[in-house]
Amino acid sequence: MLKGKKIVLGITGSIAAYKACLIIRGLIKKGAEVQVVITPAGKEFITPLTLSTLTQKPVVSEFFSRADGSWHSHVDLGLWADAMLIAPATASTIGKMANGIADNMLITTYLSMKAPVFVAPAMDLDMYAHPSTQHNMQTLQSYGNHIIEAGTGFLASKLEGKGRMEEPEKIIEVLEEFFAKKEAETKGGETENTSIAQASVSVLADEGNESVPQDLKGKRILITAGPTYEKIDPVRFIGNYSSGKMGLALAEECACRGAIVELICGPIQLTTSHPNIRKTDVESAQQMYEASTSLFEKCNVGILCAAVADFTPADVADKKIKREALAEEKGELVLHLKPTQDIAKALGKMKKAEQVLVGFALETNDEALHAKEKLDKKNLDFIVMNSLRDNGAGFRHDTNKITIISKDAAIPFPLKSKKEVATDIVNELAKRL
Repeated sequence: MLKGKKIVLGITGSIAAYKACLIIRGLIKKGAEVQVVITPAGKEFITPLTLSTLTQKPVVSEFFSRADGSWHSHVDLGLWADAMLIAPATASTIGKMANGIADNMLITTYLSMKAPVFVAPAMDLDMYAHPSTQHNMQTLQSYGNHIIEAGTGFLASKLEGKGRMEEPEKIIEVLEEFFAKKEAETKGGETENTSIAQASVSVLADEGNESVPQDLKGKRILITAGPTYEKIDPVRFIGNYSSGKMGLALAEECACRGAIVELICGPIQLTTSHPNIRKTDVESAQQMYEASTSLFEKCNVGILCAAVADFTPADVADKKIKREALAEEKGELVLHLKPTQDIAKALGKMKKAEQVLVGFALETNDEALHAKEKLDKKNLDFIVMNSLRDNGAGFRHDTNKITIISKDAAIPFPLKSKKEVATDIVNELAKRL
């Protein structure tokens, strides 16, 4: 999908700049043509000589060439490119992009760009989590830019958390999937993505090549997705097997049908691509509770798809718990757990008459009974039930088998892809709106 594509690669002043070399090599191996635009700070981390050797093109950094005064046209670059990728993107650059501060060649190129723009943030965990950074990334998404979410891991500060730039091969996959989807749309078909790596929903309907209905236009929808991690110590946690695929499929379906989606995600490896999706990353059940209760008041709908932990350690060790130390004492580790706050119950109490609240129930036995109890206790409008006893349903699958249960009906569906399941759920939601 990248053969013959012209890519402007923006590089900023981050330690992750060295990964830009791997991105360039990967893009060129796929047949793309790469033009690097680097900020002055970026040149402190990686030399233009290295980059120009890899791309076989002079690196653009300044507005003018100091040698002969010739002009580097950001307008021409904006017209030349099939896509612009900024990787790594620092908090400073993201802030400038969001607010149109055109004080270097990279930002002026971005502001002149006619092609889609992809942004791969890279920074320390506190900078990444800061409300101003999150706000700026949401602003960029609202402009139509694609945010390639940072990963979680060991950082240059020697701390561990979310802020690592996504790995080069994953970034290249995002670009490939974008162009594959675009080509399918151009041909009037629907791209089939079995990996559901971005839980993407085609812009075309399944039948008759009709456009997806815009029946959610003007609505704001809160969706929770993925697992939560409850810390035991700095390196261990209690978690579950949720991949977030169902939640992201719902987010893409709602966004494609016109809604603004507030997606609250636990730790997952998947990314979203639709500009109507505003993603908030959390780790623990408490963080998901705080984000959900904060955002729900301004939403028309809440869809609670996340697999939230029911219990969390009562005490979290500030240092890694050593097996040797336990052996010297009593040889076993005892965890004391306390209940987490019930997000569905809290939103059910907050819910106004005009709001709709949808829950999920993943059960292992007496499925319908437990789902109906949850429906009543938590003031839900309907609940999506599935069972781990059904092959192909539940965690980590690309498929699901559900029953939609309301106060007066239970509608079973056969095993389908999670993309198709998302359509069934949103169709039921649209009826109630």
